[in-house]
Amino acid sequence: MFEIEPGEKKQPQGRPAAVDKTFRAFDPHQVLLLPPSLDDWLPEDHLARFVADLVDEVLDLSPILADYTEKRGYPPYDPRLMVRLLIYGYTTGVRSSRAITRKCVDDVAFRFLAADQAPDFRSIARFRRRHLDALAGLFLQSLHLARKLDMVKMGRVALDGTKLEASASKHKAMSYGRLIGKEEQIEAEIAGLEATARSLLDDAEAVDTAEDARFGVDGKEADLPAELDRREKRLARLQAARAQIEAEAADKARAHAEDKERRRQERAGTSDERAVTDAGEQAAAKARPKPKAQANFTDPDSRIMKNSDGAYIQAYNAQAVVDEKHQVITAADITTNASDALNYTPMLDQSAQNTGVHPKQALVDAGYCSETNLEAAQERQLACGTDTFMATGRLGHDEQVPPAPRGRIPASATLKERMARTLRTKPGKATYSRRKAIVEPVFGQIMTCQNGRQLLLRGEDGARGEWRLLAACHNLRKIFRHAGTAGLAAAIG
Repeated sequence: MFEIEPGEKKQPQGRPAAVDKTFRAFDPHQVLLLPPSLDDWLPEDHLARFVADLVDEVLDLSPILADYTEKRGYPPYDPRLMVRLLIYGYTTGVRSSRAITRKCVDDVAFRFLAADQAPDFRSIARFRRRHLDALAGLFLQSLHLARKLDMVKMGRVALDGTKLEASASKHKAMSYGRLIGKEEQIEAEIAGLEATARSLLDDAEAVDTAEDARFGVDGKEADLPAELDRREKRLARLQAARAQIEAEAADKARAHAEDKERRRQERAGTSDERAVTDAGEQAAAKARPKPKAQANFTDPDSRIMKNSDGAYIQAYNAQAVVDEKHQVITAADITTNASDALNYTPMLDQSAQNTGVHPKQALVDAGYCSETNLEAAQERQLACGTDTFMATGRLGHDEQVPPAPRGRIPASATLKERMARTLRTKPGKATYSRRKAIVEPVFGQIMTCQNGRQLLLRGEDGARGEWRLLAACHNLRKIFRHAGTAGLAAAIG
């Protein structure tokens, strides 16, 4: 054997040379000596702690608890646990039931709120759908808590709307004109299939021979009835969509005719409700939908609307009234009409009902401007003392608001001209300029922080409940930022 002189030990490829340095102990396989506490892993001022205290000590969950009357069956999850997860999820933008289930495993805050349990996503989805009305009712509780903390003044509010994407594709919608043509086509197909079926049943032997030739010896004799059933179900869906469009057209014509008759009677100084009803019924009987009126097969209550980017989407029109002091939402609702004009009076009435106070000033944009709303604003000022600042038109990109004309207001000036003149004064400009700073950041926060751009629930009731839950979580986020857990404890005391 040959002797080999000892040499330097080669370092493994790709690893740095050893250094004279002491590192902290690291053992991935070390077993914890004591059971871990999730409470120790969460900072004292964390939002999850605020949500836990809120659900356990403040919120009234009796409407949810009252729904559990059956003693038999497997014990369900504690409603407090589920409400904790939904509030925290909707506040932080984790709204999907599957995403919440994943977070209960991956996220410390969710594990803390769920006490290290992980409800199945089906359980979360069923709980949300079953108790949607009670969850939407948390909006009023959040508003009352904000008022208790002196976060709502009702001195100046702003009303605005935003388009929320429905849980449906606009490509699943069909216009009234296409519906009629498609119905006729499918009815003809059904008639052809029924004729084929009758001819095949004339002679049993001929049927067997024809089926063997058409489907093979092992072919299914139910293929033709299944095809016929599919066509009939599709025809039923088309007829339902057509009936919905026709009913909406009739309701719209009825409301317009009744309003027109009431105004005629007011000018004449008379009052006859029977005549109002008759006028509405006559208009409804004559109403015909426009050929481009559409219905969606996935979510029939949603509508195609134009959003702020100019794109047409399947959506709902979400309305909100926001108080100036802390951007707390005082009223929230959903409509299926793309226009904002119909929501001026209902939303301000809802805000006053929720808070018990009429605002001193209400700021609304040009989307609400109409002769009816200008008259309602004048009546509201006389009855409630609310001054409305309503834009009468939209300005161009570089267009400046013209100065207010000097002198007295002409006696012949219309309500729209008077409102435009008010907004051109220095106080009017200064007041109306606050509108964007009050309401639009709220929509931005809901869209980004709460991931609320698209609704998850279908149907008008589902959309309304989810929008109010989003509004409730927005208010709770504002309360957390303003008072924190300590302020919440003071409010409870």
